[in-house]
Amino acid sequence: MDVLRAVIARLSLDIHHVIEAAGIVVLGLVFYSYARRWFDSNRQINPRLRALAVGVIFGVLTIALMISRIEVGQGTYVDARALPIALITLVEGGGAGLVAALVAAAYRASLGGAGAPAGVVGLLATAGVATLALGWARRSGGVRSRHGFVLGAAVYVITFASFLMLGARGFELFRRDWLPLLIVSVIGIGGFTRLFVDVVSAQAAEAARRDAAELRAVTLLARAAAHEINNALMVVAGGLAILARRLPAESEDAQWAERARDGVNKVKDIVTRMNMITQIEEVPGRGLLAPMLDIRRSSGAE
Repeated sequence: MDVLRAVIARLSLDIHHVIEAAGIVVLGLVFYSYARRWFDSNRQINPRLRALAVGVIFGVLTIALMISRIEVGQGTYVDARALPIALITLVEGGGAGLVAALVAAAYRASLGGAGAPAGVVGLLATAGVATLALGWARRSGGVRSRHGFVLGAAVYVITFASFLMLGARGFELFRRDWLPLLIVSVIGIGGFTRLFVDVVSAQAAEAARRDAAELRAVTLLARAAAHEINNALMVVAGGLAILARRLPAESEDAQWAERARDGVNKVKDIVTRMNMITQIEEVPGRGLLAPMLDIRRSSGAE
C-alpha cells in the first residue's frame, strides 16, 4: 500500500477518482457474477441474446468510466474506458465485447469533437484485439493473468495509435499522460482479469459439482427402478415361456404370446440402458409433456 500511495503521489492521481473508477469495474464484476450464474441455469436462452444483454451492460459501464475520469494532474484527465470491453471479451466472448464497444462508440460519437473518430476506432479496436487474445487463451488452455497483461499492453498500443490519429497535438498529449495510461491499461486489465477469471472458475467448479450431484441422483434412481422392473420382468418372461410351450405353434394366441415376448425383450434393453447411464441428456418438453430423461442418449447408446 505504501508503494501504491507513493506512485499515486508521484503521478498526482486523485485517489477518490481512482476508487470511483475501480468501484465501477467491481460493480461490473458483481453483475457478471450473478448474470453468468443466471444464464448458466437457463441454458435454453439464445447465446446471441446473452451476448447482447451482457454487452449492453458492459457498454454502459464503459460509458460510466468515460464520464468518471481520473485526474492525473492539474486539469489533466485519463479514463479506463478500455477495461470493461477487454474484460468482458476475455470471459464472455467476442460477441459481448463487440456489443459493449458499439454502445460505447455510439456514445463517444454523439459527443462529437476532433477526437471522436479516434475514440471510436480505439474502442472497436480494443474489442478486436481482445477477441484475438481470447482465441490465444483458448488454444493455450484457458484465460490466465498473463493473457490479461498482454492484452493490456496491446490496448496501450491501441491507445497510442488513437492519440497519433490526432496528429502533433495527440502526440503531445500522449507524451504527457503516457505513464497513467500505461498503468490503467496494463495493470488495470491484467489485474482485473484475474478477478474475472476467478469468478468464472469458481462458477464452473460449482456447476461441475451440481452436475455431478444431479448425475449421481439420477443414476441411483435409475438403477433402483431397473432392479425393481427387472424382478417383475423375470416373472413375466418366465410365464410367457411356459405359455408358449403349451400353445399350438401357429395359433393366434401363440402369435400374441410371441409379441409379448418381443415387448419383454425391449423392456430388458431399456433396463440395461438404465444401469449404464453416464450423463444427463434430456428430451425437450412438447405441449403439456414436460422434459424428461433421454435414456438412450444418457447411456451412450447413440
